[in-house]
Amino acid sequence: MAGLHMMEHPLVQHKISLLRDKTTGVKEFRELTSETAMLMCYEATRDPPLKEVEIATPLAMAKTKIISGRKLAFVPILRAGLGMIEGVTSLVPAAKIGHIGIFRDDEHNAVQYYCKLPEDIAERDVIVVDPMLATGSTAVHAISKIKEMGVQNIKFMCIIASPEGLEKLMTAHPDVDIYCGAKDKGLNENKYIIPGLGDAGDRIFGTK
Repeated sequence: MAGLHMMEHPLVQHKISLLRDKTTGVKEFRELTSETAMLMCYEATRDPPLKEVEIATPLAMAKTKIISGRKLAFVPILRAGLGMIEGVTSLVPAAKIGHIGIFRDDEHNAVQYYCKLPEDIAERDVIVVDPMLATGSTAVHAISKIKEMGVQNIKFMCIIASPEGLEKLMTAHPDVDIYCGAKDKGLNENKYIIPGLGDAGDRIFGTK
């Protein structure tokens, strides 16, 4: 059953603390984002089905298990979501990657400016990644777009979320599992997460 999964692993919590620190530089911030995404992806990929196979080891035949079933695709929400891709694909290197570009206008509505998804995405399970879930509007829009492409099984993974964003996403898409590193107090007047970690995109790419 879909729901909210909070990542309580000590390594995840430690890395999030370093991400929050305003003195953390671009290189370290980028590395921490990737590492946190990798650890969270480990938890988000616990449910693929397995099948038993027989493999020849150097010493004998062994009955063992491999992943069986639908293949995976990751879809980062541009641009900050790109910071999580290296980490998640280090665990699932064969996964395909789509991209959805969305920005918030002056009214904080989601505006899509780019979308390129794998041709066979309807045949895949999808994990949407974005470091921050603030108002929830971009995540809701991205998941709606992916559903329009025929995808049945979607998960959303974020490092930090606001209560407002979580509520909006869970209301709009109750069938989507959410994997979250930390739930913060809320949003300020500019719709930034407080205490948060600032603008994840700017800190990943060093643009501010």
